[in-house]
Amino acid sequence: MSRLTVLGGGSWGTALAMVLAPRYERVSLWTYEADLAKEMAAGRENKVFLPGFRLPPNIDVSSALEESLRGATMVLGVMPSTVLRQVYTDAKPFLPPAVPIVSATKGIERGTQKRMSEIIAEVTGRGRIAVLSGPSFAREVARGEPTLVVVASAEQALCEEIQRAFTGPTFRLYMSLDPVGAEVGAALKNVIAIAAGICHGLGLGSNAMAALITRGLAEITRLAVSMGAKPATLAGLAGLGDLILTCTGELSRNRRVGVELSKGKNLEEITGSMRMVAEGVENTYSAVELARRQGVAMPIAETLYAIFTEGKSPHDALRELMERPAGLEA
Repeated sequence: MSRLTVLGGGSWGTALAMVLAPRYERVSLWTYEADLAKEMAAGRENKVFLPGFRLPPNIDVSSALEESLRGATMVLGVMPSTVLRQVYTDAKPFLPPAVPIVSATKGIERGTQKRMSEIIAEVTGRGRIAVLSGPSFAREVARGEPTLVVVASAEQALCEEIQRAFTGPTFRLYMSLDPVGAEVGAALKNVIAIAAGICHGLGLGSNAMAALITRGLAEITRLAVSMGAKPATLAGLAGLGDLILTCTGELSRNRRVGVELSKGKNLEEITGSMRMVAEGVENTYSAVELARRQGVAMPIAETLYAIFTEGKSPHDALRELMERPAGLEA
């Protein structure tokens, strides 16, 4: 029996379970919260994270890892980056042998500066790990709207296997052999999206937004290439595509953080009021740590870091960013 296990019952995990349900005989959706799992199993809806969408009948919901992973032929991880290491540590004893693991978690671990796939490999001791990324809001995927994403791995055969398994009428996968570029692009676009939210909240126009996205992409590309990524990856779905969506889309949680910062709210107040995780906050710290280690200039990320750690006002921080000496575009 083909069985997909989705680890993470937030909005994105639930949406992926729904769009992939027709591709599998059974789908196991694991969520950490036992009360939410019971509610979803009984009501067939994720009223907390993705209300308004009925779960297909072949989706089983559980908060027990052993039960959720039993018989899995594919594992798809969609948990927040801050808990990924612990979830895979707990899941390791129950992972079926040689099962492919697909990571849809977007982030870089603070302190170690490791990508999510590196952590999975370290914790589980497994190979056959791929990355899923690209411009994709959960609600639009759940509605069945056309969505194009990327599956990335250094193993082409694994990419092909996942592409065949996941591609459907409204969910199309392209392949990439550059997991570094896909993961760095996925993590850092959330950082730039917070800055985009600040620009929007301050009432700046399209000129400023276009410049921010372009220069943000330059920062992301510089860092990714310093880590061995291919520049072309950052110009594709996992880079520019995801960046545009997250910086401009009304459904973007990270953009919303920036909008609230522009109103003078502090970061703790903003994140404390959000049920879903805005990965860009944690990844701002990780990005600055990683950029400094790699010797790469990331002025937009550094500006956000100053807002987070020094209490600098978004208006003043943006002014200082604009007053930086301008050199060659690169």
